[in-house]
Amino acid sequence: MKNMSKGLKRRLGLALLLVISLLISACSPTKEADVKSTTASANEPYKIGAVLDISGNSSSLGVPERDTLLMMVEKLNSEGGINGHPVDLTIMDNKSDETESVLAAKTLIEKGSLAILGASSSGTSMAMIKTVESEKVPMISLAAASSIVEPTSDRKWVFKTAQSDIVMINKIISYLKKNDLNKIAFLYMNNSYGDNGKKAITAAVKDSGISIVAEEKFDANDKDMTPQLSKVKASEAQVVIVWAIPPSASILTKNFKDVGLTIPLIHSHGVGNQKFIELAQGAADGTLLPIGKLSVAQQITDADPQKKVLESYIADYVKKYNSEPNSFGGYAWDAFNLLVSALEKAGPDREAIRGELEKTQGFVGISGVFNMSPEDHNGLKEDSAVLVKVDQGKWKLIE
Repeated sequence: MKNMSKGLKRRLGLALLLVISLLISACSPTKEADVKSTTASANEPYKIGAVLDISGNSSSLGVPERDTLLMMVEKLNSEGGINGHPVDLTIMDNKSDETESVLAAKTLIEKGSLAILGASSSGTSMAMIKTVESEKVPMISLAAASSIVEPTSDRKWVFKTAQSDIVMINKIISYLKKNDLNKIAFLYMNNSYGDNGKKAITAAVKDSGISIVAEEKFDANDKDMTPQLSKVKASEAQVVIVWAIPPSASILTKNFKDVGLTIPLIHSHGVGNQKFIELAQGAADGTLLPIGKLSVAQQITDADPQKKVLESYIADYVKKYNSEPNSFGGYAWDAFNLLVSALEKAGPDREAIRGELEKTQGFVGISGVFNMSPEDHNGLKEDSAVLVKVDQGKWKLIE
């Protein structure tokens, strides 16, 4: 270095300064990347899964539920998501099959879904319970069977939005008492939904003065229920109560007319969609059923707390799909919005989400006003249901 010229020393000094400058510059993007990474985390999508009966025997339930969820997530994300987080919704078709339902739930959990919406039917919902309980993932079923959420000590992570079968059975029993119909025939599907309906009505008629004088089962795939209805016709039944969903519920309704039965026919809320009426080919007229208020939203009073929510959902759905929504889509609307409400408070924490769902109070939905608790993971009572009649292919409010 002693023999270096002053010019060379100056050039080496400048080069050293340039290297230091480059090193400083190289550090700057790292800080910027850290900022961007933090921002991305803040806006990271919330993953939600849905397992629906989109194809198979229960497709009349799953399709409107799928359509409602797609509409809801699109609207939510266009409005900024949940606290700035967009929702990444993955919908899986279980093909109305219990095994497929379990596989779908496991797939969604592995992919990081914070919660699972579904399934559409009682059997496919029941099938997922063991998985979500063991993995501690909140699940909001769209099906009716009380056993989906009872006992809550064994269903800590499971909730549901459809009115329970006992709620609807009690609505029917009230109607029977008012009309002095004391002898009933009960027909039901040979599955979880039907079995739970049978359990509920057996408990409800006890000490009521009402008796079950005929009882018949049928399978979801049956194409003719004439044998069962012929036995009913030969009985002393004053009214027939059916616990099923389309298409079998529609076939039975047509068979009911074919065998010449003229006593009242009361279905469960499992037929609460236009598909039931269409498949019955005109035979549904006169049929009674307990159902949520959506189908008769224009017929309920303006004082009803659900009126505006119902009208808003109908308007959104008609605008999106150019057709009327039904109760099954309503169950999906409720499940999605209950979950959104929980996520707004809890953030992406499954345990906290479960806790917020369980604390739900006064949530005005499509199926009713939800009031949940550690003892009640449905939160709906008899005031969530009305009795309707099919009149010229339309729903008519009775009480």
